[in-house]
Amino acid sequence: MERYERYKDSGVEWIGEIPEGWEIKKIKHKCYVKARIGWKGLKSSEFLTSGCSFLITGTDFKNDKIDWTNCYHIDKGRYDEDPYIQLQNEDLLITKDGTIGKLAIVSGLEKPACLNSGIFVVRSLDEGFSTRYLFWVLKSNLFSQFNEFTSYGSTIQHLYQNVFVEFWYPFSSLTDQTAIANYLDRKTAEIDELIAQKERLIELYEEEKIAIINQAVTKGIDPDVRLKDSGVDWLGEVPEEWEVRRLKYLSDIKTGEKDTENREAFGEYPFYVRSQTIERISTYSYDGEAILTAGDGVGVGKVFHYVNGKFDYHQRVYKISYFMDINAKFLFYYMRLNFHKEVIRISAKSTVDSLRLPMLQNFPVCIPVQASKQTAIVHHIETETTRINTNIVKTKRIIELQKEYRTALISEVVTGKIKVTEEPTP
Repeated sequence: MERYERYKDSGVEWIGEIPEGWEIKKIKHKCYVKARIGWKGLKSSEFLTSGCSFLITGTDFKNDKIDWTNCYHIDKGRYDEDPYIQLQNEDLLITKDGTIGKLAIVSGLEKPACLNSGIFVVRSLDEGFSTRYLFWVLKSNLFSQFNEFTSYGSTIQHLYQNVFVEFWYPFSSLTDQTAIANYLDRKTAEIDELIAQKERLIELYEEEKIAIINQAVTKGIDPDVRLKDSGVDWLGEVPEEWEVRRLKYLSDIKTGEKDTENREAFGEYPFYVRSQTIERISTYSYDGEAILTAGDGVGVGKVFHYVNGKFDYHQRVYKISYFMDINAKFLFYYMRLNFHKEVIRISAKSTVDSLRLPMLQNFPVCIPVQASKQTAIVHHIETETTRINTNIVKTKRIIELQKEYRTALISEVVTGKIKVTEEPTP
């Protein structure tokens, strides 16, 4: 990529060299920075669903702009009392509390708007300075490095105005600033579109996995097999030779004896609780093949673990083990996909707070009679999901590389390591 003819030392360690004609400035040199402070802070009752003016909060920042559709409002008296935070188009907003450093450029402002106490408004005081350019500077790692430098190793919980206005950044001509902002608007949009396509591809891969498992555990892997009605509404038709059995005739079911307080950060054995997270513990109460599922809480019908080895488990976690006439992994895939359907059928609710033992015991499981066919189905599922998971890992790595490239590109451009110019209008 093109570079400028000559460079000089910026005098700022994390900025490095800048083009010879550029300078280093601070926010306070070119900008006005204000926030709603002190006694002017708003009470919750003053956040209105309608009113004379918008009240912007950090939750209204969407894709680097303000989403006006869901903004709170404020009455005229509160709006008029603080003219310093009455917004204009092209104002740059940055969150200073909560999630630090979220950015948005004000555009499409059709009626008065002001801020809650968690946001700074940054406005250019110089006709030769663009807040669109500053937006990209603050998006770069220059700002995160500045925060690391000024925080002295502590976690930043609040962005203080007296610190923020001291932020150093490269300053160039308005022509350069405009070219940089336009270039980064365009290039990052292209990168973001590529990332979105890859993220959608991952969603399709996940859908493919579910479809493969669903087909395998309810219809088998023979596309020409003859089907019959299973007698279970949510299951539909199944292969003729398969049988529907209750789970209590295929396994032993019991709950654990430990509580969450028994977990140990560096315990020797896995400790299964009521979530997808696996804790650790220094005891084990079972050694062998088992399926574990949450007995209450938000994980009911959704959290499943397959394990083969030593482990312990929570008193509200069900252990399904001592399998009879069924391959444990086949049952694991079958239950993970279908059990929640039965829970919803019985409870008539989308969310179930507690899983009672009879619900598990009477769960209908449809299985191939021949053990070899169960094993073949498990092999098919694991072969196919391994293939898909490999593709997912590769796609996630591409996304990571695109994000790294995006971050590097922004920093290289705003510091002048890469020279950009306005593209001619076609």
